[in-house]
Amino acid sequence: MNKKGFLIAVAAFLAVTIFAQTQQTESAAQQEEMSKKNERAWTSITPRQKLVGAESTIVKYYVDSVDENKIVESAIRSMLETLDPHSSYSDIEETKELTEPLDGNFSGVGIEFSIRRDTLVVMQTISGGPSEKVGLRAGDRIVAVNDTSVAGVKLTNTEVRKRLRGPKGSIVEVEVLRRGESEPLHFVIKRDDIPIHSIDAAYMVDEQTGYIRLSRFSRTSHDEFIDAVKRLKRQGMKQLIFDLTGNGGGYLDVAGLLADEFLQREQLIVYTQGRQQPRRDIAATGGGRLKNLKVVVMVNELSASASEIVSGALQDWDRALVVGRRTFGKGLVQMPIPFPDGSMVRLTIARYYTPSGRCIQKPYKLGEGDKYSHDLANRYEGGELYHADSVRLDSTLVYKTLRLGRTVYGGGGIMPDRFVPLDTMAYSKYFNRLVAKSVIENYTYNYTDAHRDRIKADYTDAADFVARFVVTDDMLQTILDNAAAAKIEFNEPEYLRCRKLVADVVKAGIGRNLFGDDTYYMVMNPSNAIFSAAYSAINSAESDL
Repeated sequence: MNKKGFLIAVAAFLAVTIFAQTQQTESAAQQEEMSKKNERAWTSITPRQKLVGAESTIVKYYVDSVDENKIVESAIRSMLETLDPHSSYSDIEETKELTEPLDGNFSGVGIEFSIRRDTLVVMQTISGGPSEKVGLRAGDRIVAVNDTSVAGVKLTNTEVRKRLRGPKGSIVEVEVLRRGESEPLHFVIKRDDIPIHSIDAAYMVDEQTGYIRLSRFSRTSHDEFIDAVKRLKRQGMKQLIFDLTGNGGGYLDVAGLLADEFLQREQLIVYTQGRQQPRRDIAATGGGRLKNLKVVVMVNELSASASEIVSGALQDWDRALVVGRRTFGKGLVQMPIPFPDGSMVRLTIARYYTPSGRCIQKPYKLGEGDKYSHDLANRYEGGELYHADSVRLDSTLVYKTLRLGRTVYGGGGIMPDRFVPLDTMAYSKYFNRLVAKSVIENYTYNYTDAHRDRIKADYTDAADFVARFVVTDDMLQTILDNAAAAKIEFNEPEYLRCRKLVADVVKAGIGRNLFGDDTYYMVMNPSNAIFSAAYSAINSAESDL
């Protein structure tokens, strides 16, 4: 029975059922015959016809009006939820939010902004972007966009993006309040393509050690990485700390390009395989720029997918020491299936395997997405983030690295060569309240805004700022006063525990506002346990694999 025949049968069944309910004089024999016809129609259809027929019937006969898009999207989401944890559906807006960071650019005005007390504040202008070209500055307060007030109206980040982003070449007009100016300033900005950078930081830790932090594997990540490597090599880099902590992944081909930079010709990087997908190998070309550079890779429980491909490949080939905590364990390959309206299904079609044959994906049961999503919480509660011997390694999934024969384990995620426990000593409930109520963030912004010119004059660059700038007791006291004004009860023992952390966050925030993202990590990394372990390892024989 074809689709048209099925729909005709469904319509006939419903029409007769409705008529029978209003015409009780219908003969029992006729009702029985119609029931048999309907039964034959329903039992001969395919699952696909049933789905289409159900949707059509609901839209046509439901007691109230039906939003057809909504029920179809709900049906798609429900179907995918019965599969694995990573097959998913995204509507038009969700698809834009998912793909934009990975595509590497969008069209807009080129600012980093923050909303402070219902005021839209420019934190930084993107170098060479439209806003910088017309003269917008960090610290400017945008009070109107295209003659519409945006001051004191409880804007959200999403609403701001909608107002400031738009087609390349289109115009947006903004009114700005600037410290030292008595009247609002008017700017006409022509929107342009704005790059989204995936390299959070790239700087020299010492005379020979470079540090690169990658936040995602986007279309531009390989080019960004190479630019950073060239810059650091010019500064004398002989060894590299490659930070993939918190990196949730991205494009498979970009992960291959980055791993290729470290490996020898024809060394396998990763392979994928699925029920309908034959094995596909990705191997190194031999043209990498870092084949002989000493490297340590930083990972943690939030490093996933492409991060696990790179760290797993370098570990399997004994090319790099991996430092940190067991990675997330996301080893399922999704194929994007875009619909003409801009929505998209991402359907799992295969699994990732490291060169030694380890499956990166952690175990899951079909349809148990909620349980799967609690895995990190379970790791925390089970002590895995604090003690290496609490990590549940599957003794039946033992593999050997491909050059030195070191033991590595399958069963999900990449277990680092050197485990680094989660460090919570500096954290406290008091610190968490300061963060939750934006006390530190607001202070950092206000201090930067008030002292921007003086600090820029006093410090030649980021390194000079990191070396000489000191967060004073008076600055910390102001934060405590602000916390009290925000009704955060002072707790002296907890404050003493987190005092250095508060000072570091303040200094890092001011440095980022004035000298860029590198400065933030230059300040914070020395207190980062995984970074400290990586730095120790790269300067010892331990990393001489």
